[in-house]
Amino acid sequence: MIFKSRSYFLFLILCLLLPIQNILAQDLKRYEFTDQQMGTLFKITFYADDDSLAEAASRNAFQRADTLNSILSDYEPDSNLNYLSARSGTDRFFPVDPVLFRVISKAQLVARQTEGAFDITTGPLVKLWRSIRHSKNPELPPSAKLQALKQRVGYRYVEVDSSRTAVALTHPRMQLDLGGIAKGYAADEILRVLNQSGIQSALVDAGGDIRLGAPPPGKKGWTVRIPAHNEKGEPEAVTLLLANSAVATSGDLFQHVNINGKRYSHIIDPHTGLGLTNQSMVTIIAPNGITADSYASAVSVMGAEGGRAFIESRPQCAMRIEYSSKRGNSEIMVVKTNDFDALTLNP
Repeated sequence: MIFKSRSYFLFLILCLLLPIQNILAQDLKRYEFTDQQMGTLFKITFYADDDSLAEAASRNAFQRADTLNSILSDYEPDSNLNYLSARSGTDRFFPVDPVLFRVISKAQLVARQTEGAFDITTGPLVKLWRSIRHSKNPELPPSAKLQALKQRVGYRYVEVDSSRTAVALTHPRMQLDLGGIAKGYAADEILRVLNQSGIQSALVDAGGDIRLGAPPPGKKGWTVRIPAHNEKGEPEAVTLLLANSAVATSGDLFQHVNINGKRYSHIIDPHTGLGLTNQSMVTIIAPNGITADSYASAVSVMGAEGGRAFIESRPQCAMRIEYSSKRGNSEIMVVKTNDFDALTLNP
């Protein structure tokens, strides 16, 4: 009889709490804010109970993104990243900002996991291909120039010392590039700032790198549409239902260059020094943005089967990759991990 009384008491508590939760959810308003950050458009969507809180939270979130850019950007001459790159070529460890140390440490972990498919030392090659894409008459780089730049690339030239929050770049004239990981980390940080302001139901879109917090009030998750095609090459977006996770998409859909009738991606294969030519689009779902972003870049290089095997070995991760069939330009091949469809609304 005692157990029955306790159960009845708990039932009454739940009955009282559920209406209160529903009322609180109804009081929350949806807010959207945008800002130019890291060379692209950042958008945050969240639910809060008043305008002043929303304004302050969005302001703090974008200020955090601006701070991260000043540390991690290779475009900013005085960034901590460029400070470190300028001191390459010795075995000396240089103390760096804790933010930069965290991102480099994660990048090195992913580089080891993917056997160099992800490599933040490709800065010289990224700069080369950036200039090729912007050229009026793009041409492949001379072999000698490409080989000279490749000598300055290699994740094993990066060493970290966690006891001093310090990094050594052991090869001369190195240039780190965090383009495949920084926005994912920024999305994580923006969500953290929003959480500190008391905002839990939030979606951060950092130029296509998406970080999701708790679901919208009364919903199971956020709906996220990613660009995709069916096997016939026809546009057919995939809709995901997610919360407390991250999504990153990588591919040459928007950034590529055609040279002598061949399409080269902005994504560089660290092993060859060339832009990828497999015309793929990779979508990664992971627990956080920094993981999703870096894994998407790595899988683009690893290819469909290698990428699927890798992602299936990682906990709480899923993948979808589509790529052009060699049998014909219009035919699209799609490869997914076993659990990807369970996260979609239209598998």
